[in-house]
Amino acid sequence: MVKLSDLSSEQRRLLSEQTIELPSWAFGNAGTRFKVFTTEGVPRDPFEKVADAAQVHRYTGITPRVSLHIPWDETPDFGELREYAKEQGVALGTINSNVFQDDDYKFGSLTNSDPKVRQKAIDAHLHCIDVMNQTGSETLKIWLGDGTNYPGQDSINARQDRLADALQTIYKALSDEQRLLLEYKFFEPAFYSTDVPDWGTSLLHVLALGERAVVCLDTGHHAPGTNIEFIVNQLLRAGRLGAFDFNSRFYADDDLMVGAADPFQLFRIMNEIIQYGALDKDSGVNFMLDQCHQLEEKVPAEIRSALNVQEATAKALIIDTEALAAAQESHDVLAANGVLMDAFYTDVRPLLAELREEQGLDPNPVEAFMRSGYLEKIREERVGGTQASWGA
Repeated sequence: MVKLSDLSSEQRRLLSEQTIELPSWAFGNAGTRFKVFTTEGVPRDPFEKVADAAQVHRYTGITPRVSLHIPWDETPDFGELREYAKEQGVALGTINSNVFQDDDYKFGSLTNSDPKVRQKAIDAHLHCIDVMNQTGSETLKIWLGDGTNYPGQDSINARQDRLADALQTIYKALSDEQRLLLEYKFFEPAFYSTDVPDWGTSLLHVLALGERAVVCLDTGHHAPGTNIEFIVNQLLRAGRLGAFDFNSRFYADDDLMVGAADPFQLFRIMNEIIQYGALDKDSGVNFMLDQCHQLEEKVPAEIRSALNVQEATAKALIIDTEALAAAQESHDVLAANGVLMDAFYTDVRPLLAELREEQGLDPNPVEAFMRSGYLEKIREERVGGTQASWGA
């Protein structure tokens, strides 16, 4: 069994300084294309979302930022929301744009052939930048639902040109301290061609923009069987991996709890991150959960998700790198693979419980939260109003 005392000072530092950003939308109601399910006590405004996110940080100690989605999280005074978050012990993080839920975007947003619609989509992003200025956020994340359903519906080349021009306009509006994250997704909702379907397309666009434009990798946005850790390595080599959106999926973009479908994949990804030095807090790579909880309670699900990432990180940190390098150098395939498997099968939960106790936290965050009575409290208090949900 590995103990906290077995870690080097560098391993302890990296584990202690690791942070994971939480998505505000994870605390709202979620479902499928067929039904959005309701849960008692769900937030009705951004302030209540922040309050729930703060609970996750209170028990895990590793989730100090909350990512907002605009217009889902619109509020008259973002400065007030920023101060409220500070009072709750967290900060407002990445600002996510939404140009996929308006009728005007039926045939695309930043790639639409209608210049009026394109300008509307650009203006939506400029508004997001204004929100960033009020919240202190340094990152604008863009995911587009743009694409076509049928061959010949539109010019693929023209859509890429329109996208490049629109991104340039948005990028130029950012301050020197702010950056643009371009996310990709290999399909959905477009059935024939998606305008930003893969890491290569995203990378080409951000390279054309400038140094403060980077790629966001969502672990659920790939075809089954894709070697995601290879993509991680390539983006790190290019210096353009800006962020992770962690989740898990069995088929496509299910947005299930990270580590639910393939915890070994999460471990392999974190290994690449650590070997490249990208776990360091100053690496420029942001880690975030991007999940929707359909059946489970939201706050404990986010706590469990954060712990899943932390456990995968700890396992990747204890890989015997000297033994691995020796096996690789001698082309001992089985020994090299065995080094990784030994680390993966190690139970690091006691080690992390030690770390939490050292930090003044309960060693079992989920149980501690469930004992707190917070769920019962919000079920009683949050009566009336409109519950937040996916799409609102």
